[in-house]
Amino acid sequence: MELEKWIPFLDREWVWSVQVFVVVLITVFANFFIKRFLARMLHKLTRTRTGWDDIVVKAISRPLGWIVWIVGLDFAANIIYVETGTPIFAVSNSIRDIGVLLCITWFILAFIRGAEQEITKSSDEIDLHTAEAISKLVRLAVIVTAALVILQTLGFSISGVLAMGGVGGIAVGFAAKDLLANFFGGLIIYLDRPFSIGDWVRSPDRAIEGTVEKIGWRVTVIRNFQSQPMYVPNSVFTNIVVENPSRMANRRIYETIGLRYNDIDSMDKIVSDVTSMLKAHEAIETGQTMIVNFNTFSDSSVDFFVYAFTKTTKWVEFHSIKQEIMLKIAEIVESHQAEIAFPTSTLHIADPIKLEST
Repeated sequence: MELEKWIPFLDREWVWSVQVFVVVLITVFANFFIKRFLARMLHKLTRTRTGWDDIVVKAISRPLGWIVWIVGLDFAANIIYVETGTPIFAVSNSIRDIGVLLCITWFILAFIRGAEQEITKSSDEIDLHTAEAISKLVRLAVIVTAALVILQTLGFSISGVLAMGGVGGIAVGFAAKDLLANFFGGLIIYLDRPFSIGDWVRSPDRAIEGTVEKIGWRVTVIRNFQSQPMYVPNSVFTNIVVENPSRMANRRIYETIGLRYNDIDSMDKIVSDVTSMLKAHEAIETGQTMIVNFNTFSDSSVDFFVYAFTKTTKWVEFHSIKQEIMLKIAEIVESHQAEIAFPTSTLHIADPIKLEST
């Protein structure tokens, strides 16, 4: 070798040992300089408006360092194998290929994770749980693809693996159909977004009502108003109607008030004053339907109803507003010398009873 001409007192064994040392040393320096270069690049890119360049640099930093080490050590292992013929170093090329594939997979997974965070941060229109679900599916596809390529690199036939996987998939599908139904039910929840964590949901078809605490791939955890957790399989949500009161725009006041039959002459004025009061109330949404009308001749009262919507959707605040409005209606009724009716009965006697004197 050329090294033996320059250093004649070294025998052949020491020459290849020096070569291995030089290769490892170059690998160390290459890894060091690459890390410094990527660190400086990341420092400059953080000042730019877009975050995608930061994601790429962050995702590639650690995998690229490992690739440098894998390639460098493979080169050193080849030198040792050529000089010594040790069988263990014969597999260095396969280890190098698998290592590089794992590093590429690592980079892609890190990029997907960073892209998910960037998309959900930069856009309010994209739901966090939907982005998380899509990200999980893409990462799963990348991992499966990487596993198949690694098997091909190791000498296994992918077609045979896929054929065996197809037969096994049918058997697993029959054995775990409920599990798969729950998985796809969770996927539908993530994509359709009928509810999110923190929403109050209920179903008229099932005894399900409460606040959503967790949306998993198998079950959704809902805590009811008795503070008890309910574990609902996701497949249930594909077959039932789900109401989401948390997404209502307003809350409705719908009440019927009965006056005495003696106060029917005041009905028109009372209805008019109640309507004016609702229109002037700051907590009532005047852009929504508002109705105050005489409605029914009941058994012991003449009834009018109030139909309006509040601006707030908060449960506690809504009841406070409703209480205030109902008390004001009572004041309006009283101001017209009328009374709110309650169930009464009147007995009419056709002919008075005459008592004969003795």
